[in-house]
Amino acid sequence: MEPDFWNDKRPVGVPAQLPADEFASVVDVFDRSCLRFADRPAYSNMGVTLTYAQLDQYCSAFASWLQTHTTLVPGDRIAVQMPNVLQYPIAVFGALRAGLVVVNTNPLYTTREMRHQFKDCGARALVYLNLFGKKVEEVLPDTGLEYLIEAKMGDLMPSAKGWLVNTMVSKVKKMVPDYRLPQAVSFKAVLREGAQVRRTPVALGLEDIAVLQYTGGTTGLAKGAMLTHGNLVANMQQVQACFCQLDDTGAVMLNEGREVMIAPLPLYHVYAFTANCMCMMVTGNHNVLITNPRDIAGFIKELKKWPFSALLGLNTLFVALMEHPEFRSLDFSHLKVTNSGGTALVTATAERWEQMTGCRIVEGYGLTETSPVACTNPYGSQARLGTVGIPVVGTALKVIDEQGQELELGERGELCIKGPQVMKGYWNAPEATAEALDSQGWLKTGDIAVIDPDGFVRIVDRKKDLIIVSGFNVYPNEIEDVVMAHAKVANCAAIGVADERAGEAVKLFVVPRDPSLTVGELQAYCRANFTGYKVPREIVLRESLPMTPVGKILRRELRDTA
Repeated sequence: MEPDFWNDKRPVGVPAQLPADEFASVVDVFDRSCLRFADRPAYSNMGVTLTYAQLDQYCSAFASWLQTHTTLVPGDRIAVQMPNVLQYPIAVFGALRAGLVVVNTNPLYTTREMRHQFKDCGARALVYLNLFGKKVEEVLPDTGLEYLIEAKMGDLMPSAKGWLVNTMVSKVKKMVPDYRLPQAVSFKAVLREGAQVRRTPVALGLEDIAVLQYTGGTTGLAKGAMLTHGNLVANMQQVQACFCQLDDTGAVMLNEGREVMIAPLPLYHVYAFTANCMCMMVTGNHNVLITNPRDIAGFIKELKKWPFSALLGLNTLFVALMEHPEFRSLDFSHLKVTNSGGTALVTATAERWEQMTGCRIVEGYGLTETSPVACTNPYGSQARLGTVGIPVVGTALKVIDEQGQELELGERGELCIKGPQVMKGYWNAPEATAEALDSQGWLKTGDIAVIDPDGFVRIVDRKKDLIIVSGFNVYPNEIEDVVMAHAKVANCAAIGVADERAGEAVKLFVVPRDPSLTVGELQAYCRANFTGYKVPREIVLRESLPMTPVGKILRRELRDTA
């Protein structure tokens, strides 16, 4: 269905078209917001708040340093490996201002995952938090990294407090393992030195790549989705259009420069990147970064400080918050928007959240390849539980059968998406790109969906064997490839099983080559090779696995028995 099919189905206030030629690049969006909202708070974290003017200065200094102290040129890749701290937006927008391509990197990656990503994208520079210095030291010889910028937790705090925080983190909590990276430049030094020189503006266009966002591949290894400035600007405008919905009083959902958005989801994940780095910024709103959302008591303590009006989360997080005894004591009187994405929202969770906070959770849908938002529900009473809503403005959807023929409304088939937010393709992977994108620009999602006659979309199954753990994609092939490298393993298969907290968890079936192999040994091996959410929750040793006549493992059969 073409985009105009949905126009009469949109809530009042939501425009039917995106503004054309509004911005020339992500940097253009950023520059304008820094000017327009100079005195307003942009980001807060760990007791420090940066106004848009301060953020502007820091980003300029970061860009100037890259231009004058390195040989990096526009189009070169810079990896950013940090949790939600103030250095993250400074590094990202500073790098984009220098014309570089940002490669978002999960700080929890193991050295195996880091090696693959840094080598695949050809990153020449890396910005990282010193907590991960040991891993950086280990992978460095196998990568093309030439420049290292090392951040510390206390970098942007007043000097005495910063020193105290850094000492606590390294000496008392012992969170910084020993490592030696003498060539690394401190984040503080970069900002100090960069502030001494003028930045040279870089001409950027909507076709230029802004971000390489890695996503699991069906072949086991992660691929970099090339998201252009145009993709990200379009998705920001699309999400912003949703916020133009009028409430029962005739007021828009979110106002410019007046909202406080809580950001517990990692900014290196494309969902939070678009919402907290792009969308809230263009509207001059205030983002409160939560560095460790697993510390629910600390998270709730932070929420008590702010009249928060919007919160981005996912099922796992909502459940953990509601289970904490202090949650009920929070002031929800300003809360207008609770967005859920990344993984399926459980109806019971949504109902309980609305009962406790008075705010309905709105579920959306998207992929890394769509920058990421493709569909979203209307806000308030118009939201429909069990659906992912309707496509965002300017987006076409269709459902196809096995032969690629478009199906009627109400029929189930593979969901395909077309719109200005659809990626340019996968980095250095023309075959994978051709498999995902057709010549007309339709992206095959691998998700089985039904588009109801009234335009609402329901995701009913997955075509691929993808496992989604707390919003993160886990590909069985990757798990199996790594486990097969264990000397005592003859065969293995990974599947997703239902999990109350995370939506799904990984379950691994292993056929031992050596009878001495134990589940404990395999668990330790998995912990060493996978970031936390990929580690199997359950490992079962078996004599054999169900196979097709040509020797392909029947994962579906394993799922049925599990």
